[in-house]
Amino acid sequence: MSLFDQIMSAVANPQQQASPDQLGSILGMAQQLAGNQGLDSNATQAVMSLLGSHVRSSLQNQQASQGSGHVQALVNQFAGLGSNPQAVSALFPGGGQQQVSENIAQQTGLNAGTIQSMLPVLVPLVLNLLQSGSVQQGGQSAGNPVLNAFLDADRDGDVDVGDVMGMAGQFLNQRR
Repeated sequence: MSLFDQIMSAVANPQQQASPDQLGSILGMAQQLAGNQGLDSNATQAVMSLLGSHVRSSLQNQQASQGSGHVQALVNQFAGLGSNPQAVSALFPGGGQQQVSENIAQQTGLNAGTIQSMLPVLVPLVLNLLQSGSVQQGGQSAGNPVLNAFLDADRDGDVDVGDVMGMAGQFLNQRR
């Protein structure tokens, strides 16, 4: 099941945290930040896709070295709708932030400084999207299918965060 399908399944499941309001908040924050930086929707989607790949690699590395519980704890701790530089540091320690910014800048043609200034908001948004599969408090914990799909051990490639945000936007627009 693709990442988007997992998120839509979580939206439909009252035991999981995902909701149309949560998706709308995530998309709204990403669009607001992009607008503040003068980015169009295509540039925003490209940045989110590339950032999603970096977040995925970081979480996979941390899962391999510290276990799935650690990764879920990171997602729970740093998921949000506001700026959180600690989230960026937790995923990209040392010079990792600069490497991520420069890599995304190289592939999009955007300024690396602009990308780096956006990371403290975008990283928590990606983590918030991943947290959508968590079981709501009081429910039985059965893992997080959204996070599992994102980490996608079989590497089928169907985990593009930019595409997911675009599809989520279409889904929310159809509901209006």
